[in-house]
Amino acid sequence: MSTQDYTDIQNATDTQPADAAEQAQSEAAEVNIETLQAQLATLAAAYESTKEQGLRAQAEAQNARRRAEQDIEKAHKFGLEKIVNDLLPVVDNLERALSSIDASNEAFSAIAEGIQLTHKTFVDALARHQVVVVNPHGEPFDPNLHQAVSAVPSPDVEPNTVINCFQKGYTLHGRLVRPAMVVVSKAP
Repeated sequence: MSTQDYTDIQNATDTQPADAAEQAQSEAAEVNIETLQAQLATLAAAYESTKEQGLRAQAEAQNARRRAEQDIEKAHKFGLEKIVNDLLPVVDNLERALSSIDASNEAFSAIAEGIQLTHKTFVDALARHQVVVVNPHGEPFDPNLHQAVSAVPSPDVEPNTVINCFQKGYTLHGRLVRPAMVVVSKAP
């Protein structure tokens, strides 16, 4: 065996382990890359899930805040509803007093004027707080605002028209507080 052969054999054996080492290193790098890619995919999915949960929590917090603001607004708007219900009979009684006084009698004119002024002041005070009178005389019957006490045949008026109002109704900020008690026409 010559030195040349020996060198060739040695070079061949030297390159074999180097090639094997490179191949092993290359395989390890591929496995490592695959592992890293799998971890990256897992982390990306976790990130997206966490991001979605965060957005949902933020939206839920905004909805809760909006609902609380609406509840506060409704409480401010309709907090007067109970006291309005308690004061409406006073307005009704003032109206009854006005209708029962004989306006032609001079002795009662001062009393009638005083009751009229009191009634007007009371109604104006209610109007300042968005309490609106529902007096539907001559209007079509609306079950959302009126309560029909009776139906009377009337050839002069279209059916389902209010022909008499026993008691006025009232709304507070557009919400019905008390329906108007009415007599409705019906076909003869």
